[in-house]
Amino acid sequence: MAETVKKPVKITETILRDAHQSLIATRMTTEQMLPIVEKMDKVGYHAVECWGGATFDASLRFLKEDPWERLRKFRDGFKNTKLQMLFRGQNILGYRPYADDVVEYFVQKSVANGIDIIRIFDCLNDIRNLQTAVTAANKEKAHAQVAMSYTLGDAYTLDYWVDLAKRIEDMGAHSICVKDMAGLLLPYQATELVTALKEAVSIPIEMHTHYTSGVGSMTYMKAVEAGADIIDTAMSPFALGTSQPATEVMVETFKGTPYDTGLDQNLLAEIADYFRPIRDNALESGLLNPKNMGVNIKTLLYQVPGGMLSNLTSQLAEQGAEDKFYEVLEEVPRVRKDLGEPPLVTPSSQIVGTQAVFNVLMGERYKMATKETKDVLSGKYGATVKPFNPEVQKKVIGEDAEIITCRPADLIPDELDTLREECAQWIQQDEDVLSYALFPQVATEFFKYREAQQTRVDANVADTEDGAYPV
Repeated sequence: MAETVKKPVKITETILRDAHQSLIATRMTTEQMLPIVEKMDKVGYHAVECWGGATFDASLRFLKEDPWERLRKFRDGFKNTKLQMLFRGQNILGYRPYADDVVEYFVQKSVANGIDIIRIFDCLNDIRNLQTAVTAANKEKAHAQVAMSYTLGDAYTLDYWVDLAKRIEDMGAHSICVKDMAGLLLPYQATELVTALKEAVSIPIEMHTHYTSGVGSMTYMKAVEAGADIIDTAMSPFALGTSQPATEVMVETFKGTPYDTGLDQNLLAEIADYFRPIRDNALESGLLNPKNMGVNIKTLLYQVPGGMLSNLTSQLAEQGAEDKFYEVLEEVPRVRKDLGEPPLVTPSSQIVGTQAVFNVLMGERYKMATKETKDVLSGKYGATVKPFNPEVQKKVIGEDAEIITCRPADLIPDELDTLREECAQWIQQDEDVLSYALFPQVATEFFKYREAQQTRVDANVADTEDGAYPV
């Protein structure tokens, strides 16, 4: 009998980024995370995803924290573990395409402050929107991982994914991630996809899914059996629902098999014990909505990610039009088709969802179009897999509108020096210009807050030195 070849699957832990982004709107503070870092560092994770995505915006906007300072503290604490971030290609961590000089500088500073692995994706899977970030990551000697935004539709055949994977390998990526943000990848499709990818490319394959549709753990199991090298999981208190499958469950699943992770369940249990009260407090305060914890099969029916579903609900509630929910859900796939059938992930999910709401509430499709819908149809976000609906394009941007066919960032002049001048009065560290570049208003508010805090501290120190406080 042939000896079974051991192929331990590696684990990327998401609790410090995607897990709390998916379940509690990215509200976990640095102070809440730091005490457990030393224990997490002993686990032997392939990597810990702890930065990027929505954490940057949420830190500045809601938590009044400097995201760069958070990263430096993580780097100090994780002495043996690689740190990973999520990066939106030419959109960096913002919602519009930026000039190449800003993308390059952001990558440089991310690596300088402690990031080892940069996961780079584009909401349209337009390779041209990924190249600058990949080249910059390679220049900084970081690991450049490119994520394929997984979705369903006529255009997204097995050949499409295989061809995309080959182009990703050719562009200089060190690994590929199948980024299944809506939980659409079913177990046996995962077998087929991973088998084809492993035959087509020689770089590692990482699997990323969300539990929204309820199939995540089974999908991981079939993917690993087919040869996937790494899976993204979340510690159980912040797993399942709209988050990832649970770390401890996947570790136990592969125990004693050729895919055994070798991770220590006792150590994982201690880490879970630490996060459980944080989860319970989030439930009590209403920050964690129990709806986000369950299975939502509508995800498979309408291909709408969990976060997008909750956005649609709140948009309709604001308009007093909750009764239009199912009409909007049925309109989403139609709008998506009109806009070239893009994967639904930030920012394309918000663009398609908002337009679907307008179409239903106005009683006439595209009577009113958002600026972002116009930008998509003008080619400002890049190339879609399928052509736009010509009738919709004509109605929204007119017959004579100029359509961008080149890489959109080719039309954006260098902007770093201009941005530096704009925020010169607030700069205390090199990285401040990047915070300002991504979120000018939010960053300026944060800089004002930071200055006020420093003034208060200085005043207290002066009082103490004057003997104002008795020892």
